[in-house]
Amino acid sequence: MVQGTTSDAGKSTLVAALCRILKNRGVSVVPFKPQNMALNSAVTIDGGEIGRAQALQAQAAGLEPHTDMNPILIKPTSDTRAQIIVQGKAITDMDAAVYHDYKTQAMKYVLDSYSRLQQQYDVILVEGAGSPAEINLRDRDIANMGFAEAVDCPVILIADIDRGGVFAHLVGTLELLSESERARVIGFVINRFRGDINLLQSGLDWLEQKTGKPVLGVIPYLQGLYLDAEDALTASAPKQNAQLTVAVLALPRISNHTDFDALRLHPQVNFHWVGPNQPVPACDLVIIPGSKNTRADLDFLREQGWDVQIQQHLRYGGKLMGICGGFQMLGKTIHDPLGVESAPGSSIGLGYLALHTEFKDQKILQQRSGFLWDKQTPVSGYEIHSGVSYGPALQQPAIYLQGANGLVPDGVISEDKAILGTYLHGVFDQPQALAQLLAWAGLVEQTRVDIGQLREQSLNHLAAATAAALQGDFLKNLG
Repeated sequence: MVQGTTSDAGKSTLVAALCRILKNRGVSVVPFKPQNMALNSAVTIDGGEIGRAQALQAQAAGLEPHTDMNPILIKPTSDTRAQIIVQGKAITDMDAAVYHDYKTQAMKYVLDSYSRLQQQYDVILVEGAGSPAEINLRDRDIANMGFAEAVDCPVILIADIDRGGVFAHLVGTLELLSESERARVIGFVINRFRGDINLLQSGLDWLEQKTGKPVLGVIPYLQGLYLDAEDALTASAPKQNAQLTVAVLALPRISNHTDFDALRLHPQVNFHWVGPNQPVPACDLVIIPGSKNTRADLDFLREQGWDVQIQQHLRYGGKLMGICGGFQMLGKTIHDPLGVESAPGSSIGLGYLALHTEFKDQKILQQRSGFLWDKQTPVSGYEIHSGVSYGPALQQPAIYLQGANGLVPDGVISEDKAILGTYLHGVFDQPQALAQLLAWAGLVEQTRVDIGQLREQSLNHLAAATAAALQGDFLKNLG
């Protein structure tokens, strides 16, 4: 099990690297995260949803993502409340205090999934969550040492030296563990190191002498690595050769922001996240992303004045796109009579598309493939939504998806081709679909970008660098 001294210490990437290392060695390996809190999720082969990081780790292991890889997923809908996903299915919303009491039951599902994976794979690589030294969360812990103790699992502790204070992080975390938990830690990994390793050696020697634990490796800071982020919005530097500008609204409950990685990494696209108190910049395309609380994020959009700025953007000839919750916002009304996402009620949409959306208690979870509006350009992705849309605008679909009885329409492209909406996440990931959508936005002569290929190259690069950095004996004994 890989646990971290902090969030974003490198747990997800180390597990992904070890999955790829063992896969390349021919070992039967599977990733596992008992409990994850994230708004970036992926649809699994068995029709559920798990954290995006576990889907990436599954790819590193050469597997299709499955709900047993992340049996408990928490998707926040506000600062104190979240939707609880158990073995891929949304069961209810809970506030933090209620979920704390529920963790005893949640552990049963965690151990159930873990047991099934044990029967199928030789090695399970487990990722912790946050830090094991969060004292207020130790009672009934299922994410870190509580799980490790329950299944008698050895633990690696990873820390990010790029943040500073790496020795304090490691020693302090170890100090806050119980005696049995400290004994469970077999060693440390230091992540994102820059510079001359010889200058770090005296610190490594002190750490090993102070704790009695070995440093298993120091992983260098890897430039140009593309791996799906769990939650953090990754900025994009301005590009000299950019010919198209895209702005995505960074809503408070933005979900599945990895939808835009292909745009962010495209050499001809200047990409901007538009955050709180920031105006929508002059651009060719504005995108309203998915949301875990669509009506609340629509209110936020208006509070920021972005609705007025979008109107101006369209008047000047710009394009507008909405994905999932963003697509719903483009319609006339949004109804949530059952309180699926928030308090029961209705909201007036932005009114650009003649459609209405109503939230149902059944969530749609599907991997999909099909074609863009031309019925020629292949596209693929996944759906995760509770809202169902209806109205005359849907007679002009943006996408045609493969169904049991032929092509099924999805989304809308407006008659003047200025506005596009879809329920399909990952719509930019296929190279041909990306090229067609960028051409629609105004970029005709393009460099080809294949986000899937970039992801594979990054996993191989990460695995090679990690294997070179870790102790040979540790890797030999791992699988």
